[in-house]
Amino acid sequence: MRTIESSRITDAVASLLVQACMDLPGDVEHALRAGRALETDPQARATLDILLENAALAREEQVPICQDTGVAFVIAELGADCHVAGSLLTDAVQDGIRRGTERGYLRRSIVRDPVRRENTGDNAPGVVVVVPVAGDKLRLTVAPKGAGCENMSKLAMLTPAAGIEGVKEFVIETICSAGANPCPPVVVGIGLGGDFASAPLLAKKAMLRTIGTRNPDPLYAALEHELLATINGLGLGPQGMGGKTTALEVFIEFAPCHIASLPVAICLNCHAARHASADL
Repeated sequence: MRTIESSRITDAVASLLVQACMDLPGDVEHALRAGRALETDPQARATLDILLENAALAREEQVPICQDTGVAFVIAELGADCHVAGSLLTDAVQDGIRRGTERGYLRRSIVRDPVRRENTGDNAPGVVVVVPVAGDKLRLTVAPKGAGCENMSKLAMLTPAAGIEGVKEFVIETICSAGANPCPPVVVGIGLGGDFASAPLLAKKAMLRTIGTRNPDPLYAALEHELLATINGLGLGPQGMGGKTTALEVFIEFAPCHIASLPVAICLNCHAARHASADL
């Protein structure tokens, strides 16, 4: 059994939160450049140039890529042979969110409850998901996500009769109704199956995959490819002002579900698809 002190977790989360907010992941930046190379619309090219310049300045000046530094979504993959000492894992993560928010001068965006709207003042609590895995390591992934794209996410409890065509229709309808609100080009995470509670988590985990990867199941890999082509054929383009680059990627994760259900969750991430990971 390997022991990790909770203070190390707090330090790691704080660093990852600041890194994610200020340093666009390489795969996302590469996808933006690839989209720029394919664009023929002058406005779309100019818009992508601005997004790339913004990302470069954020990295160079160590300031947030976007003023909305969002809700901190944290996945903690905890090995079965790993023990956390000092405090609860979730408490250590929340302390890291507070510390990273202060260190990076990040916007305090969290309210204590959804009706009274009193700000917590420290951007905590974030959303923490603990996933048991084999081994003796702890892998932390921190993904701050702003409200513009989060508010465009949707869940549908389809029936099996809707089939794969119903899934496609729901995805395209979601993209069209979102328009410019999620700050495209977007990364589209899709969760299929599970239940009402688990499908959105599948979608949120899907959007954190590395751009360019495909689902190992050929059926879902082909569906990812088809949906990406269809979305980019809609003409919404960067920031909704027209062009070929509406989405940078489409990712699908799936799980078993009830014989009478076909849950579909869609989680949209903006062009600043922020996330950072570390192993302890």
